[in-house]
Amino acid sequence: MIEVETRHAIHPDHAKGMDTEMLRASFLVEGLFESGKIKLCYTHYDRFTLGGAVPNGGSLRLDKIAQTRTASFMERREMGIVNIGDTGQVSADGQMWEMAQGDVLYLGMGAGDVTFSGAGRFYITSAPAHHRYPHRHLTPKDSNRVALGAAETANERVINQFIHPLVMESCQLVMGYTTLGQGSVWNTMPPHTHDRRMEAYLYWDMAPQARVLHLMGEPQETRHLVVGNEAAVLSPPWSIHAGAGHGHYRFIWAMAGDNVDFTDMDFVDLEDLR
Repeated sequence: MIEVETRHAIHPDHAKGMDTEMLRASFLVEGLFESGKIKLCYTHYDRFTLGGAVPNGGSLRLDKIAQTRTASFMERREMGIVNIGDTGQVSADGQMWEMAQGDVLYLGMGAGDVTFSGAGRFYITSAPAHHRYPHRHLTPKDSNRVALGAAETANERVINQFIHPLVMESCQLVMGYTTLGQGSVWNTMPPHTHDRRMEAYLYWDMAPQARVLHLMGEPQETRHLVVGNEAAVLSPPWSIHAGAGHGHYRFIWAMAGDNVDFTDMDFVDLEDLR
């Protein structure tokens, strides 16, 4: 079973006047991981799509959705998949990949139907593509590992870059995940925007009662979202995207837009935030 929700792009002037309910309805995506379903959120931010697939020991097939009006979802798209659950399998284009927790799979344009099976909890990211790059299964040891931050500033973290120019080629999808160090709570500090790309965060590996206070909005018009485990945040190009968590957490970041330059960021000094 496939369920698809559409989210439209929001102008920053509109976001300034939103109350909590409207902010959450516009930028927070919850309930993606439901047993026996593929649930997608198709956005008008660079036509980026995110979602979850939970086969629960069976199998689920992603073939096509009405929003793209193509013969198959992958006809003009590329996809990045992260398994955040137990071991599962993904099949496409006549191949099958066994994925452990933390593994990433890149599927190139034209992969055809995608089938999810086993005990995995699969996080799906996808963006339009103009060229077919090879499919690639990546384990954490295949990623480009970057250590940032410090315990003194409560933002010690490790970034694992998977779909990234230093690891592999893609059209416009860039994706990886970040793990906070013991006792650190702040992610993505200092905050930044990148007007050339949108971004989405999926917060995961959190205790049920834990929450992340996710900061968003224009640097001088910040807002916040209180986010629980396995919920995603859509970050428009004009918005910062940073947060602090209560307890251990990790987050998967994925971007789509004009370039694949991970360092293309417009940093914001903390004293300039409002």
